[in-house]
Amino acid sequence: MIRLLLAEDQGMMRGALALLLGLESDIEVVAQAGTVAETLETAFRVRPDVALLDIQMPDGNGLDAAAVLREKLPGCRVLILTTFGRPGYLRRAMEAGAAGFLVKDGPVEELAAAIRRVLAGERVIDPALAAAALSTGPNPLTDREQHVLAAAVDGATIADIAARLHLSESTVRNYLSAAIGKTGTRNRIEAAHSAQANGWI
Repeated sequence: MIRLLLAEDQGMMRGALALLLGLESDIEVVAQAGTVAETLETAFRVRPDVALLDIQMPDGNGLDAAAVLREKLPGCRVLILTTFGRPGYLRRAMEAGAAGFLVKDGPVEELAAAIRRVLAGERVIDPALAAAALSTGPNPLTDREQHVLAAAVDGATIADIAARLHLSESTVRNYLSAAIGKTGTRNRIEAAHSAQANGWI
């Protein structure tokens, strides 16, 4: 039996996935989690063969959890399953050590097959997303530019961003200016949305 940990923040989706995957003769859902903290605590306790992780969770994201699992629980294979099929997320997932990356619109039979394949040592990536990631290219933003843009997503002022990130206003302006140039956009809101759409923040 493949021992599966299922991490998904939406209870109804998590329950439905657990029910459907539990119908497979060789897959046992041994644990479920709704947050990154719960995912990691549960993974260390039950030591699953495969962790099926969502990206967006209330206290962080599955990409960060994947990186921790790679380091602390290397025997556990990670498969990312998300609504957000963004090229940047795919790159970040692979860098974090995920063995697979799929979007949620596929049939459950494909998901079950992907779980078996990653456990067998294969990489499983949504083909359309792989093509998009190749055409988009790597993330041009530095870590600090990403943090500043992420703080600008909600329309925050320069002063708000500076206070939130403990930076001077002139430093924030410099990072935003660089990010606007790199994303080819006209202002910080467009730059933040472009970075979000590509999965860079």
